[in-house]
Amino acid sequence: MTLDAHITRLIPYADDSDFSLANLPYGIYSTASKTRRVGVAIGEGILDMAQLYELDLFNDIDTLAENVFDKTTLNDFIKTGSATWTLVRKKIIQVLTLPEQTIQKNITRLFDLQSTATMHLPVQIFNYTDFYSSEAHATHVGKLFRPHGEPLLPNWKHLPVAYHGRASSITLSGSMVTRPQGQYLKENAPVFGLTQELDFELELGYIVGRENQLGHPIAIAEANEYVFGAVILNDWSARDIQRWEYQPLGPFLGKNFATSISPWVVTMEALKPFRVDLLSTQSPAVLDYLKDPRPQVLDLDLHVAMSIPDHAPVTITRSNSKYLYWTLAQQIAHHTINGCNLLVGDILATGTISGWEEASCGSLLEMTHNGSRPLTIADQKRTYLQDGDGITMLCNGRRPGINLGFGPLMNKIVANPYTPYTSI
Repeated sequence: MTLDAHITRLIPYADDSDFSLANLPYGIYSTASKTRRVGVAIGEGILDMAQLYELDLFNDIDTLAENVFDKTTLNDFIKTGSATWTLVRKKIIQVLTLPEQTIQKNITRLFDLQSTATMHLPVQIFNYTDFYSSEAHATHVGKLFRPHGEPLLPNWKHLPVAYHGRASSITLSGSMVTRPQGQYLKENAPVFGLTQELDFELELGYIVGRENQLGHPIAIAEANEYVFGAVILNDWSARDIQRWEYQPLGPFLGKNFATSISPWVVTMEALKPFRVDLLSTQSPAVLDYLKDPRPQVLDLDLHVAMSIPDHAPVTITRSNSKYLYWTLAQQIAHHTINGCNLLVGDILATGTISGWEEASCGSLLEMTHNGSRPLTIADQKRTYLQDGDGITMLCNGRRPGINLGFGPLMNKIVANPYTPYTSI
């Protein structure tokens, strides 16, 4: 199966493209002449789904009675359901590989270059939950903060620990992250000022694609059916603010100032070839409602590059989502066991994805041992992020004959324009 020649003359498409026919991720884009709409990434181009609908290509799909692609978010399309997602994906492949005469006549209308497009948040996000699903990450952090005790708290292997984040401060790749200010401990006394320990967290975020009624838990055997796709997610963290505030109720100002996601949503259907069994058996055995009939995670390579002013980015870590301890199905089953209702567009994040080796840690907190072992980036030392530094995250899947990528998640740290409030 190859991309049609008519299309490759207009859209550059390399054989090893992250945005291959095996991928076809969805996003929301606009151009100088087009308002926000749904697009599908293919090679270096974007297929305009709103225009494709206007050519009556979806007349045989009953659930597409209106143009859900001429919208500013993916939510309406996602709500049409998984059967529709599958039919639309088949139609897209048909259009790209065996275009009808109508398509060939309208190729310039149907395709835009990514380089000429502006990307927007792909979904309206109602709620955001961040889990803590990497045993390696939880262990590394536990050893740093509790050097003389057990690294994992007693509940960690019995349930997927999580907290509710702030949906309103989720931004897109390319946005600037303003250094937050707040209260933290200095020389055993609380002070107020700009965070001195700004960090990133390497994660995946899953987009909820189906809703459950309030009061109705989602059975673990059905949980994977409630997910539309995935993005790369960076849960920015002010470690000094977080460390002072998080007990006993958990993260607050150290987390809610910014979370960023990549613009393209890679569907769970495209990710099927990358599902693998958990690396190790969960022990102790979980309670019945968390017993996943087929416990699997995704085998996706992740890496983070860091840039400092006037220097090229340098890769500082390589990880993989297969290192996660808790499965997505377990996260959803636990999230809803009390009757909590998920909404289409909600984001469920994995938590920091780290491996056991230092070269696979997903945060500066781990890499620098809480700032005690600085990294060398170009000719400078870094423990935490300084103003002007940038972070780029990438996620890729490779199988024989299959290339798949999410596109970059890129953000830069900028100085806080406000003078820290130092007195009452």
